[in-house]
Amino acid sequence: MLTLTNPSALLALLGLLVPLAIHLWNRRPGREVAVGSLRWLAAGANRRLRNLRLEQVSLLLLRAILLAGLAGALAGPQWRQPRPAGRGQVLVSPELADGSRLAAVRPTLDSLRRRGYVLRWLAAGLPAITPAEWQADSLGHHNYLLINKLNTISYWARIQQAADTFAGQPLYAVTPAALSGLGGAHPALPANLTWQTLPARTATTWLQAAAASPGSLRLLVGQSDEKQTTFRAVRVSQPQPGTTLTVAGLPPLRYEVAGGRANLRPISTDSSQAQHPVPVQAAALRVMLYATAGYAEEARYLRAALRAAEVGLAAPLALTVSATPPDPAAAADWLFWLSDSPVPAAWRRQVPRGLRLWQEATGPGVADTATLATAATAGATPILLTRRGRQPMPAGSQPRWADGRGRPVLAELMQGQGAAYQLTTRLNPAWSTFADSPALPALLLDLLATNPQLGTDTRLTAHDQRRLDPAQLPASRIQSATNSNTQPAAYQLTDLRPWLVLALAFLFGLERWLAQRRAATSSLSTSV
Repeated sequence: MLTLTNPSALLALLGLLVPLAIHLWNRRPGREVAVGSLRWLAAGANRRLRNLRLEQVSLLLLRAILLAGLAGALAGPQWRQPRPAGRGQVLVSPELADGSRLAAVRPTLDSLRRRGYVLRWLAAGLPAITPAEWQADSLGHHNYLLINKLNTISYWARIQQAADTFAGQPLYAVTPAALSGLGGAHPALPANLTWQTLPARTATTWLQAAAASPGSLRLLVGQSDEKQTTFRAVRVSQPQPGTTLTVAGLPPLRYEVAGGRANLRPISTDSSQAQHPVPVQAAALRVMLYATAGYAEEARYLRAALRAAEVGLAAPLALTVSATPPDPAAAADWLFWLSDSPVPAAWRRQVPRGLRLWQEATGPGVADTATLATAATAGATPILLTRRGRQPMPAGSQPRWADGRGRPVLAELMQGQGAAYQLTTRLNPAWSTFADSPALPALLLDLLATNPQLGTDTRLTAHDQRRLDPAQLPASRIQSATNSNTQPAAYQLTDLRPWLVLALAFLFGLERWLAQRRAATSSLSTSV
């Protein structure tokens, strides 16, 4: 069956009028005839103009075919023919390659294999699972190298890729129930998809961050299970370089110092698992909060939220609150500027050197109705935004927080080693409900803990075991592989444009040959 990808290009067929007009307009040169009187020439010319008829019909048709073929090529012709629908595809997450959690669904997967389903990894390219890999998995062999090789992204995107690749085939996906692999936008899922999630059996514990203080180390230890992810601070004596620390629930940690920087590297008995070192912060996080009288209430809310966020930081928080402009000579990692007056140039020059500068909207602003949309506020009471500043966002900035309409709420402008943050609203209750939201400390923690960033850090993502709400997935169903009557048709498309272009090239050469031959014949007749 012939189909067109760009049917509107057929309007180019109107160009067929061009060769027709040319053939009707052009006249062949007449022969010289000796006559005795000129009075008969005018009448003959009038009869000639009234006698319009087509000449060189073969050349006209050939040129018309060339124009029609060109229009057809622009329309993108494709030949569509039904493709036999496959039995189905079983998509297995690489995180399940160790086989420890597949025992519960192995009878189902083996049954689907016998019915003709193809087993594939839910990873880039959707590679097929070889019989050797499946046999090793059934024996419970831990293949962490395979997991690293087939590192996947959001399951939503992979499922959408599989639905587009295997159109018309039933899909059966098996993934962990962890929330970490199910972030991002949720596309429309195909109707022939069955999604099976397998819960984690044990909680995970890991070292998230570390900081040094005189004679000791402060470790931030994370623990995640199906219900929640929590952090606790553990203080240990500072070891000598090259020695090993032992902390309950964690693998042994080797204390390393190189180039003036200290790291804690987890030691694992499995050499195939890559162990990334955790940097040890050497100093406290220095934060300055400057607020004028008009921002005193907001300064109080912000100070309380910063103290609450300090619990999640490995390094201590050295907070200084002042109603007078701070001295630019004072060293600071963060400066919260709550004032209608502009930030002094001396402070702005420190941003490329590592300072992080926070500003809020100034002026009366305009009324607004929006809701903050971030991962930290998901499932909690929404943060309402009732007023918005008039200041434009700095050129080159990126939204760090956004509202439900996609507009930036907190814009981030990276400058060298530092960054400038512009809040489009205020923490004042007349502007937003930030002050009353328990999510504000978590939002600030995501900004303060720049190394690592809680919420986007790879260690937190890798160990997050919180379970996704099953209501977000389609109901469990397995379509019969032998019943293909209800399956949507799958088609194989063949692009006809290359063949059409070759045919047009041949016809163009033929047209040029006929035109030159006709011209040579006309010249010969005229000369005679």
